Amino acid sequence: MHKTVEESIDFVTRLQKQLGGWKRTEVVLAPSFVALSPVAERLKGSGIVLAAQDVFWEEQGAYTGEVSPLMLRDVGCQYVIIGHSERRAYFGETDDTVNKKVKAALSHHLNPIICVGESLQERERGDTFKVVEEQVRAALKAVEAKAARHIVIAYEPIWAIGTGKTASAGQAQEVQAFIRRLLADIFNAALAKEIRIQYGGSVKPDNIDELMAQPDIDGALVGGASLEVGSFARIVMFERSRR
Repeated sequence: MHKTVEESIDFVTRLQKQLGGWKRTEVVLAPSFVALSPVAERLKGSGIVLAAQDVFWEEQGAYTGEVSPLMLRDVGCQYVIIGHSERRAYFGETDDTVNKKVKAALSHHLNPIICVGESLQERERGDTFKVVEEQVRAALKAVEAKAARHIVIAYEPIWAIGTGKTASAGQAQEVQAFIRRLLADIFNAALAKEIRIQYGGSVKPDNIDELMAQPDIDGALVGGASLEVGSFARIVMFERSRR
């Protein structure tokens, strides 16, 4: 919940200048709902893609305050973040509602970025893999393989979000490799290789190169560091030679 409409447009304008004709990574921006339409206009022809921060699972109806997948497609979104830890912690998001939203997004040709991750207490208890597996399996319940290639999994250890703590590259890789194996079990090995798995959790310019050098980290879900144009541009243009 950052940036007014005017500030969002200014951010996009300055980001486009910094990135120039950068094409080596896909860049997806997820502004607030109120900024989606004007940002979509500013992004036309830029190659930068639009995402929403959440979605409801019905097309329309008496759901005051919610935004449907049909509305997001209409405004120009290609991606939507689903199940972010803040939605789970503050707004009652459950594995069941995540699954409903994932299926609704896919049915309206939106690519869901599905967030999973453990709390500090769960990690300290040694439950990381158990928690992540439960979340992934629940999110993908009844999702067909032909649709699954459009999903993105974002591993975001809750203890590393906005805390300044970051999972080491090795810790992140360990969980991301586990998710890859899990996807192979749910679908098949070939599809598991196609599905992008991102890391999120205090991603910054000074750790992006090391994170992206890991074999199972395909991208980053960037939080606080995405609010400043210079730091986000540096993350986008990470050093690929180390991968």
